[in-house]
Order: sequence, then structure tokens, then C-alpha cells
Amino acid sequence: MKKFLMLLTIFSIMLLSACSGNETDNTDKNGKDQSKEKFTIGVIPVQTEGSMEAAMEKLQSTLSEKLDREVAVEVYPDYNGVVEAMNYDKIDMAYFGPLTYVVAHEKSGAKAIITQLIDGEPFYYSYIITHKDNPWNSLEDLLKNSSDSDFAFGDINSTSGSLIPSIELKDREVYQSEDEHSFKSVRFTGSHDATALAVQNKQVDAGAIDSAIYNQLVESGKVDGEQIKTIWKSEKLFQYPWAVHENTDEETIKALKEAFLAIKDPEILDAFGASGFTEASNEDYESIRQAALKEGLIKE
Repeated sequence: MKKFLMLLTIFSIMLLSACSGNETDNTDKNGKDQSKEKFTIGVIPVQTEGSMEAAMEKLQSTLSEKLDREVAVEVYPDYNGVVEAMNYDKIDMAYFGPLTYVVAHEKSGAKAIITQLIDGEPFYYSYIITHKDNPWNSLEDLLKNSSDSDFAFGDINSTSGSLIPSIELKDREVYQSEDEHSFKSVRFTGSHDATALAVQNKQVDAGAIDSAIYNQLVESGKVDGEQIKTIWKSEKLFQYPWAVHENTDEETIKALKEAFLAIKDPEILDAFGASGFTEASNEDYESIRQAALKEGLIKE
């Protein structure tokens, strides 16, 4: 009987050891089991928050199924909120604008792994748009009498809605800041769709906007493209990245890449003006990093 109990004890210890070993297979460097904990994703407001809710619920459900763990997707009210959430370990992954990604990479080591495709290409542009009734057909035309015009940027932390067009306007010596410029007025609308509507409704004379989001707004009927014309277009910009926290394990990164690459749902894709997703890396955003350095938004 004693021999039997001894064997039973040894067997139990071996079984517990095996179970204990399995539990640490998916731990990160801080000892957290990433396969079991909720995976949280923060998303910048590329459109007004209400316009994205249904699509984000679908994305949340799709990723939960593919990763076999609970995934929570939350649209943040502003760009900076997503950067700070990543910086303070409140989220595991984020959908950034290129500029906010560069800032987040510098602050917290966020790693770009995925971006969207627009008509099969991972690029977009910054546009400056105006109402069709205005006489200007180029940026040069607009700036001849800039003091007569009201100008709008999007979110102050937006790449295409602020950083890139502001550099262009600074180079043309008509803009230095919201308080120092040669326009009649300058405002920040907070989002791309708000800028498009402000131009369409003649609340401003011209505004800067993301080309892909503008096209999506027109295609969805939220903005009347017949009322708007583009008078300036930037060079190619690499698309918005989805970036993970620096501590994310390779197995989770692989699963995320596979999940995003498999997404075909038009409602999810349309929320980002996308035709699909493709892989991305930190090197893809070097030109934005250089622009941010030029503007003093990050330091060498």
C-alpha cells in the first residue's frame, strides 16, 4: 500500500510539472500568458467615431476568432490618445497614422507589422482640396491671395491632414503655426471627414485631407465629389500601420499577420478605405520619421 501511494505521489508531481510547463509556453518577457489574456487594440479616429463602430465590432469578432482569444477594439477620440495608451501599456496593438506611429515607435518601441492596400498599393497622398466654385485650380492660385482664404487642417497629429501639408505651406512661406500664417484663418477640424464637409459646405476655402479617406467618403456618398476639386497632391506616403507593443511574442505577431491578410469583409476594409492588407515594417516609415525630425516632433 505504501509503495502504491508513493507511486501515485510521484505520478501526480510529474503531471503537475507537465501542466506547469505548458502554461508558460506563450508567456512574454514579463511572464504574462499572452494566449489567455484579452488582446486590446486602439484605433485612431480616421473618420468620426460613430462611422467606424460597426466595422470595428466586426474586426473585433474576426480577430477574436482567428487568434482564439478575446480581442477588444476601441476607437480613441484623438491621435495622441492612442500613442499614450501604447506608451503606458494600456493596449497591445494600435492602428496609427504614419506620424503617430513614428512618435509611438520613438516613445515605446511600437513595431509596425501590417498596413492596408489602396487599389493594390500600400501608398496614399495628402491632398489640398477646395470647393468647385472657387477660382483656384492649383495651390499657387490659392496662395496668390492667401489672406482672403480660410484654411483647414485635420487632426494636429495627422500625417496627411497636418504634417505633410504644413511642411509644404512652410516651404512656401505662408504658414508657421496656427497663430502665425498669412491666411485669413487657420483651424484644425479634428478628422478627415470633418475637413471634407467643411470644404463642401464652404465653411472653409481649402483643407488638407488623406487621399484614400477622401475617395472612400465620396464613394460612400458621405461627401459629394462633384462639389470638390483637388488643387495639390503630395508625393507618395506609405499607408497607415498597425503596430504591436514591443513585448509582443512572435507567435502572436504571426497570428495577427495571418488574420489581417485573410480579411475580405468589405465593411471592415471600407472603414479604412482599403482593398486589403499587406505586411509592413519600421523601415517603411523612414521618410515620415525624417519629416517629424524636421518639424521637431521627435529628436535624433
